Amino acid sequence: MPKIIKDQQICDDSWQVWRDTETLPEIAGYIVPLSLWLSNKEALKSMGDVAVFLASDESPKALGNDVNELGLIAVDFPKFADGRGFSYGRELREQLGFTGELRAIGDFIRDQLYFLNRCGFNSFALETADLEESLASFQDFSESYQVGIDQKLPLFRRR
Repeated sequence: MPKIIKDQQICDDSWQVWRDTETLPEIAGYIVPLSLWLSNKEALKSMGDVAVFLASDESPKALGNDVNELGLIAVDFPKFADGRGFSYGRELREQLGFTGELRAIGDFIRDQLYFLNRCGFNSFALETADLEESLASFQDFSESYQVGIDQKLPLFRRR
């Protein structure tokens, strides 16, 4: 079974990413594209555990009230230099009130874990990094100047 980092611990990943935008999976346990979710929502809900992933060009607002019904939302990073997913994490947490598992999938790198965590991501499906070594990335910095999901006050207000 594949492994992921979730809540800064290595654990088994029971989810699989379903990238087909036309056909429904036959069983639960898949993270499906937003377009498939929007066009087949009731059928997918009846399957049981199904999650949704957003492509880098799909706004979290497209989920509407479904944000409150989903236990897991993933954001797909098409390349590590595409930063839109960071904004989507903050938008899901701060504006849409998502409290479930927020997972980064796709092409992101170990060096981004600290910042993804600050933007609200708590689950990471790293494809090419050693997970044990990657856990150290959450301690890359001892202090943050800016406000984040993990720190509501900027440094100048905390001093």
